Amino acid sequence: MNFIIDNWIYIPAFVVVITVLVFVHEYGHYKIARICGVKVDEFSIGFGPEIFGRVDKNGCRWKVGYIPFGGYVKFHGDAGVASNAASDVEEISEEEKNVSFHHKPLYQRAAVVIAGPAANFLFAIAALAILFMALGQAQTPPVAGEIVPDSAAAAAGMEPGDRVISVDGVEIDSFEQLRRTVVIGLDEPLQMKIDRDGTIIPIPITPKIVLQTDADGNVQKIGQLGIKSTGREFVRHGPISALVSAVDQTLFITTATFKGVGQMISGTRDVAELSGPLGILKMSGDAAKRGEDITDKALSLFNFMIFVSISLGLINLFPIPMLDGGHLVFYIYEAIVGKPMNPKAMDYSFRIGLSLVLMLMVFATWNDINKPWVKDFFTGLFS
Repeated sequence: MNFIIDNWIYIPAFVVVITVLVFVHEYGHYKIARICGVKVDEFSIGFGPEIFGRVDKNGCRWKVGYIPFGGYVKFHGDAGVASNAASDVEEISEEEKNVSFHHKPLYQRAAVVIAGPAANFLFAIAALAILFMALGQAQTPPVAGEIVPDSAAAAAGMEPGDRVISVDGVEIDSFEQLRRTVVIGLDEPLQMKIDRDGTIIPIPITPKIVLQTDADGNVQKIGQLGIKSTGREFVRHGPISALVSAVDQTLFITTATFKGVGQMISGTRDVAELSGPLGILKMSGDAAKRGEDITDKALSLFNFMIFVSISLGLINLFPIPMLDGGHLVFYIYEAIVGKPMNPKAMDYSFRIGLSLVLMLMVFATWNDINKPWVKDFFTGLFS
């Protein structure tokens, strides 16, 4: 019972994160569709049987389903939630064709599709900008307080007090920025410039790969220089600099995610690091429990939500049928060839895409199940 009392926050935190981000994503589709004159039949948060819903003045049914792992917007003329055209879409009346998604110009259909991922990115940028203006952006000066013996930094000749100016030509403003660059690059050689007592010194350095184990027993490879830094400051931004910093942070997370996926494909990063729904549930709960008071906990969960929003927007742009990126591939084909893909070929593509998405979800969930925290969590739940 004590275990349940201590960990009750996990499921509510997960539901909040998924609900908010799915709503943001699907509302992006919905809003641009309405601007383009498309009739929306259904707007659903979650799948499966309906818990509750209502019909608005435009005839759209807004509803919540029992299965909270996603959502969808069903446009007029769709056969189902994947937005593939109904078999009788060409037989509908002219009045219906005027509001049918599949009878809109190519550029409008593409705009509706890309609006979902774009909404996730815009949500992250707006949220980060507000945080940077209201609370400031936390950062640590990129100064080496201590050099770890036998580390990459020690081998390169770095000394305590050295301030990192740039890495591979990119200016470094904080220790966090330096760490992010090194962590995702693993053991890629870096060309650094440091300020040592007013003298700018170029230092080539190759991070060492180390295995990092978090509190839940998850192991991942990271690059490490062997520099310890102290001191922390909050830089409060004005509207313009907050927006610039928010865009920069969003671009970094996007690039890092792409790089991580590439490293998994090439084999330099373990695919066991991939997390599924259970992993998101765990991380949501951990974020909601982090901090001393309710404000700290809410901010921690909000920050996690920003990260997941970017990941959700990016994943949906992957060129896999069933995802938004897959639809964009079909539209690129239509723009080049001058006509839509053969309906039969498109149907098979959607089936293959669904299979790929399901296999990826099963694989990621299997990864979660095999992580130590899952056993501890369910053991505590039923003990």
